[in-house]
Amino acid sequence: MELFVTRIVLKVRHFRQWLMAQLAFAFLNILKLLPADAAMNFADRLMRFVGPRVKRRHKLMLTNLRNAFPEKGEAEIAEIALASWGNMGRLAAEYIFLDELFDFHPDNEKPGRVEVSGIPLFLDLRDNPRPFIVFTAHTANFELLPVAGAAFGVKSTVLFRPPNNPYIAEKVFQFRAARMGRLVPSHAGSSFTLARTLEAGGSVGVLVDQKFTRGVATTFFGQPAQTNPLLAKLVRQFGCEVYPARCVRLPGNRYRLELEPRFVLPYDDNGKLDVNATAQMLNDKVESWVREYPQQWLWYHDRWNIKNTL
Repeated sequence: MELFVTRIVLKVRHFRQWLMAQLAFAFLNILKLLPADAAMNFADRLMRFVGPRVKRRHKLMLTNLRNAFPEKGEAEIAEIALASWGNMGRLAAEYIFLDELFDFHPDNEKPGRVEVSGIPLFLDLRDNPRPFIVFTAHTANFELLPVAGAAFGVKSTVLFRPPNNPYIAEKVFQFRAARMGRLVPSHAGSSFTLARTLEAGGSVGVLVDQKFTRGVATTFFGQPAQTNPLLAKLVRQFGCEVYPARCVRLPGNRYRLELEPRFVLPYDDNGKLDVNATAQMLNDKVESWVREYPQQWLWYHDRWNIKNTL
């Protein structure tokens, strides 16, 4: 009897996941009927309306913002939260228009929707191949960064965390793989895949602002946060270079992609890379980005592991 009940529960769960995926796909198919700008603006307005009604997530978002910005008043906190929901709506709409939106080419004379800062670095990484890691965060449309790398002829192995819904995860994987090079889903064996890539002289792209329950103790916006030590351990093993990169939303549905100079990492007295200090430096860099454009970060993530206390 217990086995029968378990099977029923699993079937119901799978059906709910399938149904949610179909609703999401239907919404995106409707957006496809609109011009890109109209679709993105509509998705922004819709999520500003829907997001605050997802009570638990919105409460988490507001709590995260209050903890991160104790100096800000409630009106400003609420405004940032709404804009962050809008950012998520835009990100969803941008998936279906990504090929149209990414109009940058190194030889273009006139600027389009996408501008790039750090072109000499892109060209150096392309023309002088060596193992390196590019790290970024969930800011603006972070999906554009590996697409930009491919446009410059710099293809990376990208570590990503698949969505929890398996039906959506499959579609997202297919979409990303066609535009972003080799993808590595985040799981127990992913670190070995990245290590083999660097050992072979390749490059790796990682997001470093995700919650990691078995991470090293760090702070983020002055709050305790556990951070994945993977990047630091890979650098310690292979001595590879590390570069920060981010996407910034600009007015008029435009974007700026920034590849910053090589990160100078901390070493201990024995000449070994300091893993904990490196993890903290990554947090500090992401925090500086988020402070500059707080509305462009995904505040609904439980980065500080506080959901169960709400």
